[in-house]
Amino acid sequence: MAEVSGSYLIARTLKEEGVEALFFLMGGPNYEIVNYSEDFGIRTIDFRHEQAAAMAAHGYARVTGRPGVTTAASGPGTLNLLTGQYTAYIDNAPMITLGGAGPYHDWGKDGFQELDQAAIFEEVSKSTMRVTDAARYPEQISTAFRIATTGRPGPVYVDCAEDILYAKVEESDVAPATRPESLSRSGADPVSVAAAADMLRGAKKPLIFAGGGVFFGKAWDELRELVESAGIPFYTSPISRGLIEDDHELSFLAARSTALREADVVLIVGTRLNWMMTFGGRIGPDAKLIQIDIEQSEIGHNRSVEIGLVGDCKVVLQQLIDSGIDSDGTDVRKEWADYLDEQNQSRLLRAQPNLNSDQVPIHPLRLCNEIDKFLDRDAIVTVDGNEILHYGRQSINTYYPGHRINSGPSGCMGVGLPYAIGAKVARPDLQVLSLHGDGSLGMNMMDFDTAVRHNLPIVVVVSNNEGWTARVEGIRKPGRELGFTRFELLAQALGGHGELVEEPDQIAGALERAFASGKPALINVRVDPTARAISRFVGSKME
Repeated sequence: MAEVSGSYLIARTLKEEGVEALFFLMGGPNYEIVNYSEDFGIRTIDFRHEQAAAMAAHGYARVTGRPGVTTAASGPGTLNLLTGQYTAYIDNAPMITLGGAGPYHDWGKDGFQELDQAAIFEEVSKSTMRVTDAARYPEQISTAFRIATTGRPGPVYVDCAEDILYAKVEESDVAPATRPESLSRSGADPVSVAAAADMLRGAKKPLIFAGGGVFFGKAWDELRELVESAGIPFYTSPISRGLIEDDHELSFLAARSTALREADVVLIVGTRLNWMMTFGGRIGPDAKLIQIDIEQSEIGHNRSVEIGLVGDCKVVLQQLIDSGIDSDGTDVRKEWADYLDEQNQSRLLRAQPNLNSDQVPIHPLRLCNEIDKFLDRDAIVTVDGNEILHYGRQSINTYYPGHRINSGPSGCMGVGLPYAIGAKVARPDLQVLSLHGDGSLGMNMMDFDTAVRHNLPIVVVVSNNEGWTARVEGIRKPGRELGFTRFELLAQALGGHGELVEEPDQIAGALERAFASGKPALINVRVDPTARAISRFVGSKME
């Protein structure tokens, strides 16, 4: 039989795993992984910076629910993937990172870029692997995919050393990839499910709070059925917006804080009570909690819960549906929903002046409102920055799972443009818009060139307040001032469409021209540098 290289076996296994795109920056020793991937029909997208490549892979995973795959050269190249790996790790998103590495046979001799990369990646990976025999690549890569996608998802790092990638092995000696032909999902203990159903059935002010476990478990249909059959209002973590459309009759985004504070029973589905939820403190102290999670150690983490349901969100939600929560208490739950609707409408009304403001410089909420009105219902939006992240988080609606991506629980800046590139690779048929602060855009702006070179017509809208965070009189902020960067000229220089907007009535026309251009486009919007998004006010819908 013919001899094959380690790089060939990696690429072949990626194809067998259903990989459609590889995000990378060229260099040794990973050249041949990329070349063979192209030979197998995998689309390859090269970046200006490895960080952006890893972030794009994460964005791809957040749109498709499947692992994004990234690779880079050894040493500094692979280390530049770390921040993107970290964002995926904190988000519990599946990703496969193929880190190029120096030859193992030179270890201990001060070889070229000799570094224990696997050890460095351990803290930001669900698992790390070091393959020392090229014949084992199919077995090990398929294992990496299985680890990344089963249980609680997460990124897996695979160290790919030069001497192992280039090694030739007889195909007859290759260890085969192993995969389950079918894989069952685990449900929760029926007694606990019945107790949870009873608690929800008896609640006067129940609430559902859902997150990434519902998205990656593809359990949004079950979530919707439970919400609608039981008449329970719902909320999601910010990065999971769209599991159910934001304009659903049981969605009261502007009353989020009120709902969490006053609920008597909260069902937490596939999400964590982390810092974004004040470690559970945002939920009223007297509320009873039911928590569904596939990771048993997450149950009761940061706040005690009355009932923990360990299992796959899709299965456990169906178990609750089958328990017939809708059989009692519908009138009481209707009163609760009506109350939240009143709170929601009241707060929306208070936001109208800024949403429709004609002030110059432009108020960020007016910018967000124009974007929300313009976009198609199925558009994908990425949001990145500080003030604009908070303003955009609630003032721009999302209607489909995986169609809203932001910095998530990592709080990482610089992600918006790479996320948009990954999203456009995943869904070339949809509008993709990245709403950026000017500070965060500066981190990966050169990868606008990546979108141009690969014909990925995303639209970047810059909420340009001339620096980091809002300008506040009397508060010293060293490094805050960046000046007004002419990003639209840089977009033009890189071969894209670019426009400057300084009047609020120019926004809609600029959006129209940007999407019609058929090119990667950037709209640089001069916004009020003193507009400050306070924690209790994050857009047209207040928290």
